[in-house]
Amino acid sequence: MQGTIATFDQASRSGTLLLDDGTELAFQAPAFDASGLRKLRLGQRVDIDADDAGSVRQVRIPGIA
Repeated sequence: MQGTIATFDQASRSGTLLLDDGTELAFQAPAFDASGLRKLRLGQRVDIDADDAGSVRQVRIPGIA
């Protein structure tokens, strides 16, 4: 699944993203921490790994493992 970063708080390492269908989805610090990234910028495209309940487990840059 892919989306676009809508908000990101560097201090809390959490934010929201917009899925391609327009749905807003929140992610928490553990999902960001699992990515290995140091920061995200607004409008950045990301791949999302979510569990069966729809909770985001990881956000990552497309094409980067």
